[in-house]
Amino acid sequence: MLKLNKDVIFLILKELQDDNKSLYSCLLVNRTWCETTVPILWKNPARQYYSTNNAYSILFNVILLHLSEESRNNLRCQGINLFMKPYQRPLFNYISFWRHLDLLFLEHMMNVFVMDIVKSKIFIIEDEIFKLFINGNTNFVSLFIPKLFNLRTFSIFGVEHCFSGLEYFHCDDNTNSNILEGLSRISTSIEELRVDIRYNNADNPGIVRLIEDQKNLKDVKFIYNNSNPNNESYRKTLEESLIKCADTIQSLRIDWNPVTNFLSNLVNLVSLDLNLCFSHLLLEINWCHLEQVSLPVLKILKTQQVPPKVLASLVESTNGYLTEISILHQSVEDGKLIRTIYKNCPNLSYLKLSIFSVGLTEFENLLINCQSLNELEIIGRHNNLNNFNFEFNWDKLFEILTKSSPISLFKFKFFSAWKIKSESLRLFLDNWKDRFPMFPMLLQLILTKNANVELLRQQQQQQQQQKLEDLIENYKKIGVIKKYDIDEVLII
Repeated sequence: MLKLNKDVIFLILKELQDDNKSLYSCLLVNRTWCETTVPILWKNPARQYYSTNNAYSILFNVILLHLSEESRNNLRCQGINLFMKPYQRPLFNYISFWRHLDLLFLEHMMNVFVMDIVKSKIFIIEDEIFKLFINGNTNFVSLFIPKLFNLRTFSIFGVEHCFSGLEYFHCDDNTNSNILEGLSRISTSIEELRVDIRYNNADNPGIVRLIEDQKNLKDVKFIYNNSNPNNESYRKTLEESLIKCADTIQSLRIDWNPVTNFLSNLVNLVSLDLNLCFSHLLLEINWCHLEQVSLPVLKILKTQQVPPKVLASLVESTNGYLTEISILHQSVEDGKLIRTIYKNCPNLSYLKLSIFSVGLTEFENLLINCQSLNELEIIGRHNNLNNFNFEFNWDKLFEILTKSSPISLFKFKFFSAWKIKSESLRLFLDNWKDRFPMFPMLLQLILTKNANVELLRQQQQQQQQQKLEDLIENYKKIGVIKKYDIDEVLII
């Protein structure tokens, strides 16, 4: 181990980059291991320090140690003394290893640390700290700019070098348009873009300019956050901006029904996520742009609140390449959709599905026809949508799974599982162990509970949960189940 080539050590540590505990141990092996480990640990400190005020303080103290004598004197002249301990330069220039710059994280950390300082002086501290990050010695691959971020930060010398190699960018629709337009001239290699839609802002040309100037944009997410998608002209502008990058975009999430036919231009789209969470608007939606689109190489489809009829048309256009489908909806008429899936998706390996008791017959046909299926998530729904305490036919579902599941299927996730009777689950697991070959099951139960139900009902649910857990543990001991989780989702 001590004589390993440094390049080999780097390759080993790269495999451990998400395992901080192991990386910390590697720091102590010797100097070579330490020098190779430190840059990996410091690529994205924000990922590790979003926790407590104490953690913020520790990290901020390390950042302060990088300030030059000139910067420290400048702060003192302004009546700001941040150095409570004797100053000592760090062994490494940790900031030079930073590759993922989250400006919201930096702002929050500074506000926590300097909360006792007059607010008007925080901007002075920010300027000195940002000079450490934005200069000719740093080069970032990802950047998050929060709303209303201070424009003067981007007038610091060296900004062109810092952001010329950006691969991931995250902002919202109220991010300063001048900043975005400036970035569009510097950064043309962004591959992943996320825009949080908070204000339905129709006057932010910087976002459009940034999108249109990218040469290799692959992954785009337009995510509604605390806002209703009621500005159609704004959505239209965003959709049309993607046409300039149509040849490179492979993954797309939009939180609204398309208002143009722009999807037809995305000929290389592999993943599509339509997250329509504003159900009260669904009756007013014109679905023509989804019903007419063709996505011939699509492999991953995720939707929420898109009608089954529209989805069936979309699935038919994918030429049999779909391998992952996640569909949440509230329409009882889902038989045609399930039938369309098993007729057009022979390579399906993952399925998450809202299913009603009336659709179980077609669901059995899906299991028979989709022989590559290995992971299944079921949200059981009652035929009466007005009844919150629905009674989905779990017994029938388990019977079908036992009888018709493909050999490859061994991962299960069941939602609203507190309605599952322990006896029904026992029969399912008993029959599963007689399968040949029998792969040990990975099982997850999601217990959806209502916080407002009476105390007696809550106690009954707790008892049911304990029965299920005891039962599953027994089957884990005999090897039918390899791993299981029982999680609660509380509805208030």
